[in-house]
Amino acid sequence: MPNYQGVWSLTTQMQNVSDWPTKFQPRALFMSGEPTSGTFSNVIDYVNISTLGDASDFGDLSAAKRSIMTASSFSRAVAAGGRINGSGYNINVIEYVTIASTGNTTDFGDTTEICQLGTGTGNETRGVFQLGIGPSTYTNIIEYITIASTGNATDFGDSTEARAYGQDSALSSPTRGVFGGGYGASATTNTIDYVTIGSTGNATDFGDLSVARYGMGAGSSATRGVFGAGHTGDTIDYITIASTGNATDFGDVLASDRYVSGTSNSTRAVFGGGQANSDSSRKNVIQYVTIASTGNATDFGDLTVARGLLSATSGSHGGL
Repeated sequence: MPNYQGVWSLTTQMQNVSDWPTKFQPRALFMSGEPTSGTFSNVIDYVNISTLGDASDFGDLSAAKRSIMTASSFSRAVAAGGRINGSGYNINVIEYVTIASTGNTTDFGDTTEICQLGTGTGNETRGVFQLGIGPSTYTNIIEYITIASTGNATDFGDSTEARAYGQDSALSSPTRGVFGGGYGASATTNTIDYVTIGSTGNATDFGDLSVARYGMGAGSSATRGVFGAGHTGDTIDYITIASTGNATDFGDVLASDRYVSGTSNSTRAVFGGGQANSDSSRKNVIQYVTIASTGNATDFGDLTVARGLLSATSGSHGGL
């Protein structure tokens, strides 16, 4: 590892460039999901966000499941909660993989209660989860983990309303975690709220989505967040994370789908999989947008398995 003090020599500059791939992992991981109604998946696959192409096999989760929550640091991706295939019940398992390698997950700890259909985000230090549906009903519980260590989740605070089916609709800057949309106790919501990741406490109102919906994917740079797809249409909209206010129209995804996953690097947001709003068919499509601009999504490639109710994360998202 070079000494970066003072004037850099050409050799030191080249060493610095070579260090970047080990810190910022360009991979997006797509985990779990539902290939057909009532059939769950243990699949983890991945793409390099900077290039286009089909996903490759990464490894397996500890069990076939759907509706998990994900978060990641530069090096580690964490999957929490979900529903186990064939069991009819939610779980509190947290597990992780090392993003730069491939392989199956390792046990991390447990969430404070069993849950599914929540959503997760975080920064280099913490993963933050809004739990979705708890043991019996919608919950407003938010909790967190320290990604570099292993252990059980700790209470963080409460979201502004109890809701689930956010799916993959959380995003972050290095300081803020933002949660958008979902389905509350009786209705679809357009609520966006946020927390300061490095502290604990209840979420604060941010603004509203342009269209109330659930089952979205989301991604961000350090400054801008995008929410794509969802139950009520093909909308993509965006926010400026450091401010508060309502979301603004960005463009459209390729089709009207729900239960889509989303993640990003600092340039691109990618949306993978989903379930068609029209006929409930599962999708293998990966698509992307350039976060700093506006416009419609473009085809990226295909997942290894078509599925909805999956979740995505990366080692280079906007919170890192």
